[in-house]
This record gives sequence, C-alpha cells and structure tokens, in this order.
Amino acid sequence: MDIATLQALLPPLARHLGMVITHAEKDRLVAELTVRPDLCTDFDTIHGGGIMAFADTVGAFATVMNLRKGQNTTTIESKTNFFAATPSGARLIAEAIPLHRGRRTQVWETSLRHENGRLAAKVTQTQVVLEKP
Repeated sequence: MDIATLQALLPPLARHLGMVITHAEKDRLVAELTVRPDLCTDFDTIHGGGIMAFADTVGAFATVMNLRKGQNTTTIESKTNFFAATPSGARLIAEAIPLHRGRRTQVWETSLRHENGRLAAKVTQTQVVLEKP
C-alpha cells in the first residue's frame, strides 16, 4: 500500500492532529506532525493524549501494512513512556518498528522524537489481527 493510499485512510482524529505519513513499508512506518496550540496543555507542550493518539495511529497503520486481504486490526494494549516535553511549533517525528508479527497479534514499538533527534516518548502497543466478516 502506498503513502497516498494510507494517508487517505487516516481516521478523523489523526487528520485533526495533522499527521502526515512520510515513509511506509512492512518493517517501518514514519509519520510526523507539527504541534499546534490546540493540541497543548496549559504549559504550551503537546498533551500526553495527543502523543498517545499519534503513536497509536502510527502503530496501527504499520500493522495495516502487514495484513492480508480481508483482515483488519485494533489496538488491545498500549504503554507509553514520556521522556521530554514537546513545545508548540515543534515537529514531532514518530517511527514504528515491529517487535512481533504473528498470525493473531502484532506488537509495534514507536519512538517519538523532536527534529533534533531528542527522544520525547516511546510507545509499545499490541494490535490484534481481525478477520473481516
């Protein structure tokens, strides 16, 4: 599946966040977003929920790249570690790599970094593979 097709499939929340997929292959998916004031806390940094929503979508779409026809996915578990605040105006880059790609589940680790490479957060999520009815 190419980047344009994936981008068109983004759910409304990911589009609201301003997520842009920049690289997509079976072993790695990269996306970015620019932090806007409406995504921030009172401290002018992106809300943790915004980071988690961004990472969840990146991991889900990385899973989609590995599904067969007639399959779908949903998140069944997610863990986030926060390391550095990301201020409004900054660009946040998320990179997902697989830790496990099984028949029924996939586990992806998404690193979220500032433009200068500083690690802002790391998310590990489990996606269940669903057969479409």
